[in-house]
Amino acid sequence: MLVRGAGAELSRARIQQLIDAGAVSGPEGVIEDAARRVKAGEDFIVRIPAPVPAAPQAEDIPLHVVYEDAALIIVDKPAGLVVHPAAGNPGGTLVNALLHHCKGQLAGIGGEIRPGIVHRIDKDTSGLLVAAKTDKALTSLGKQFAAHAIDRKYIAFVWGAPFKREGRIEGDIGRSHFERTKMVVRPGGKHAVTHYEVIEKYGPALNPVAAKVQCRLETGRTHQIRVHMTHIGHPLIGDPAYGRARTAAAARKALPAEVAAALDAFPRQALHAAVLGFQHPTTHKTMRFESPLPVDMAALEAALKRA
Repeated sequence: MLVRGAGAELSRARIQQLIDAGAVSGPEGVIEDAARRVKAGEDFIVRIPAPVPAAPQAEDIPLHVVYEDAALIIVDKPAGLVVHPAAGNPGGTLVNALLHHCKGQLAGIGGEIRPGIVHRIDKDTSGLLVAAKTDKALTSLGKQFAAHAIDRKYIAFVWGAPFKREGRIEGDIGRSHFERTKMVVRPGGKHAVTHYEVIEKYGPALNPVAAKVQCRLETGRTHQIRVHMTHIGHPLIGDPAYGRARTAAAARKALPAEVAAALDAFPRQALHAAVLGFQHPTTHKTMRFESPLPVDMAALEAALKRA
């Protein structure tokens, strides 16, 4: 892709990042495939966000470290903590916290003294996340993620309950043509597969108002669980982007007033990264970590049990 004008100095890698962020549009709308062939005479719009500091600053932010060695660190991230600095969040992120915590321990990632973020979880999703301290660890973990060899299980509380106790959701996920900040299941998106298992149902047996669901990721797309569960008609409780007001309103009618109030007050999507397993990049031993429900989700579960 040839870029003229103010963006002509952008590197191929930077253009790739902007495409991945949905910041490049062409004749058919937002460009999602960097390998798309460009026809002569086509014009593209590149929306370049405000620059952020090249090197995030170390910040003394408390971390719940589950495991740490010379190659990697496992953190149990609280809801509300952004993983990586960006235009809207230049500081106060997990990366800033890791730079402070791991000072003097980072061997360098891509020529920079920084933690290697192998995967991310949303700001308002809690749970386990692994970061690499060395290039070797980052490469190994990256290959395991690409090969779908990482064991990742999430606990979610959803409106209603899937008819089948276990199921497989397969639906390509891409950026919405109408709301650029949202992802949807649509043709032309990236292949995505989520496996779910209903752990518990709440409310009337024949018409549950909510359910506790364990989701296992086969792929790792942006907002995958949130998008897939909404796609099958069971959005996450508290989800501000993908929750369906009509679905939630219908379910609340069958709930005691105090239970409905507790659900309405839940401040985020009810999603927790509960299990993380992988092969250690240095010792090659299988490692598996579990995180219990955080206080807010445990309280949500207790309220649902009263239904």
